[in-house]
Order: sequence, then structure tokens, then C-alpha cells
Amino acid sequence: MIRKPPTLTKPFFMKKFIFSFFLFITGINSYSQSFMHGAGIGIFVANNPVMDASISGTLSYSPRFNFIETDALSVSVGVPINIGFSGSYSLQYSSYYGSEENNSLGFMINAPFMLNLNVGAGSSRETESRFGFFIGGGFGLHYGDVGKIVTDEYGYENYKTQYSSILGPAGNAGIRIAVGRQQKNIEIRLSYMKGIDDSKTSIYGINTLFNF
Repeated sequence: MIRKPPTLTKPFFMKKFIFSFFLFITGINSYSQSFMHGAGIGIFVANNPVMDASISGTLSYSPRFNFIETDALSVSVGVPINIGFSGSYSLQYSSYYGSEENNSLGFMINAPFMLNLNVGAGSSRETESRFGFFIGGGFGLHYGDVGKIVTDEYGYENYKTQYSSILGPAGNAGIRIAVGRQQKNIEIRLSYMKGIDDSKTSIYGINTLFNF
């Protein structure tokens, strides 16, 4: 009898990703020329042709490693990770039908690997610029409500919540405004990711972070 190889379950996939993320952070602290990071909040919207838009509020942590660096600019790699909840919750009451609860809230994570060009403020700890910007691209992971269409017994198509992982190319751009000394700065980031699976989900994001 031929045994089938074991399949990777989603919990195993997520554990492997988190383990790899912490290995990445450890490597940065050990070997980087310049390590910078920030924390903040974000809003993400997932949308595709077959689903209602799913909005997520997230907590954000953005570590990066500058491997090329001058007084005015840097080139960096990083993993801006966002964790939150997506979906919706509603409770309706009718004197005839009673109460009806709809809950599609679920865990959401967005974590692209990004290569960025950073100019001006926030590009390094040595720059004296008070304003800066960045732009870059990479490849990302998104886990959340990507939705699907199901056909009922009468032949009608309906949207159904479905949580799953998708991969795809990603891009981001934003500005940084220096505050205080040692190039601490406020960052505003816009991001986009396109899933390459059958759902073709588009992920839009906006983040505000404090880099220290």
C-alpha cells in the first residue's frame, strides 16, 4: 500500500511562518549594518469580484535592515507585519422573528517581504533631513476573509465568508516626518497586494507608525 505524503494544515503553516519571522528578526539584529523598526496601527481592505469588501483594523510592527546606506538615502529589506481581525458582527431583533446574530469576525495577518528605497528622514540614523519618503515592492502573505461564491440548490449564487491564506506581489510607498532627535519619525504608508490564487483578491492598506 502506498502512503500519501502528509498535507500541511493551516495551523502548521502559520506556526512555520511565525517561526521564520522570528529567525529573520534574530538575523537582522546579529548581522545588520543598520536595524530600524517602528510600531503603529493600520486599516486593511480585502476585495475581489465575488465578495463584499472585508475591512480589518490591525496592530503593526515594521522591522527593516538597511544594507546600503548613505547620509541621504538607504536601501532596505523588511517585513512589515500587521495582525488584527476582519469580517463583521451584527445583531438584529424583530418582535416577530426574534433576535438574529451574524458573526463573521476572524483572525487576519498581512506580512509582505519588502525591498525599499528610503530617501531623507527615516532613511538612516545619520541623515539630518526632516522630511523623507520611500517606495518599494516585494512579495507577501495574507491570511483573512477572502470570500467565495457558492451555488445553492435553486441555482442562485451567494457570497460566503471563507478564511484562507493567499500569496502575491506587493508594493508600498509613503512619507516620513522626523520628530525629536536621533531620527525618530512618524510614517504614513500606503500598500497594495494582489493575490495570485483563484480569488484574485486585492488587499489595500494604510498604516500610521512611529519609528524609533
